Amino acid sequence: MSRRIAIIQGHPDASRPHLLFAMADAYANGAIAAGHDVRRIEVAKLEFSLLRTQEDFEKGVLPPALVQPRDDMRWAQHWLFLFPLWHGTMPALFKGFLEHIFRPGFAMEYQERGFPKRLLAGRSARIVVYRPAMTSRLSSGKTFDTLLKR
Repeated sequence: MSRRIAIIQGHPDASRPHLLFAMADAYANGAIAAGHDVRRIEVAKLEFSLLRTQEDFEKGVLPPALVQPRDDMRWAQHWLFLFPLWHGTMPALFKGFLEHIFRPGFAMEYQERGFPKRLLAGRSARIVVYRPAMTSRLSSGKTFDTLLKR
């Protein structure tokens, strides 16, 4: 059974290839070979401002650069998110992208009473988090001071 897949590559550096680019390529090639439809979103190539207020989140206009990525994600039945782990979390650009995309009207719809209505039921996702070497060293008990003395 063919599925519609959106690959969201969240590494914020578009200037050169990274491991996540190769992983996204391999996943896309495998999915296409298996008969699935694939759309790609490269977050680093998108120009958009960050959300700064709840008002913007709830009622602001989606930046033009994010309209096609939002439509691609709405089209997809399955999502693959790839991003590096920076300072213990996802890069700010990728987080800003997700904050824009998962706004009311896409991820949920506010109700007069109770919890928001979920709008993404029936979709699946996989998340690939690349953990750079420095993060591995820090989690092994070494401090920044130790790393900087090398």
